[in-house]
Amino acid sequence: MAIYNTGSDAANTAVRAFLTKIGEHYLGRTFNTGSGAGKAHWLKIKEETFQNRCCYCGEKADKLQIEHLMMFNRTQFGLHHPGNTAPCCAPCNKRSRDADNEYVDWETHLRNVCDARGESDQFWGRHRRIANHMSAEGYPVLTDEEKHAIRVIANTLYENTKQELERSAALYQKLDEAFISPN
Repeated sequence: MAIYNTGSDAANTAVRAFLTKIGEHYLGRTFNTGSGAGKAHWLKIKEETFQNRCCYCGEKADKLQIEHLMMFNRTQFGLHHPGNTAPCCAPCNKRSRDADNEYVDWETHLRNVCDARGESDQFWGRHRRIANHMSAEGYPVLTDEEKHAIRVIANTLYENTKQELERSAALYQKLDEAFISPN
C-alpha cells in the first residue's frame, strides 16, 4: 500500500491496465488471478507446473507471489498473461538491476539468483522449466513492430496520465480560489 500517491503511481497503474488488456487480446479471454477461472488457472500454474516452488530459487513456500517474468511495466512491457506469470518467493521477487541500475530480464535475474545461492548447476533446469511454461501457456512472441507499438502506447499513456493529473489538480486550485475559498 502506497503511503504517498504520485502521478507516476497513477500512470504506472494505467500502463499495467493497458498491458492487462493487451494480454487478454492475445489470450482471447480475461485472466483475473483474483477470482474465477483466472484464479483457478493461476493456482494450476503455481501448484502443478511449479509444484508450489519459487521459479527462481526452487524453494517450496506457502506464500508465493505472482511474478511477471517479462516485467509488467512500460520498460519491458510484459503482458498479464498466464505464460508470463510464475510463482516467486518474496526474496526472489526483488528483481536484480544491472550496472546502469536498470532492471534485468528474467533470465539474467535467474542467473543472479542461482549464482548467489551457489546453485549455478541449477540454472539450466530452472530456465527450461520457465521457458517450457511460457511456451505451453502460449505467451505471445511479439514481433519488433508489436513491441514498438506497445512501447509507444504505454509511454504515451504514462505521460498523458501524469499530465492529466497535474491539469486536474491545477483546475481544482482555480475552482477553489474562485468559488470555494474566495477571499
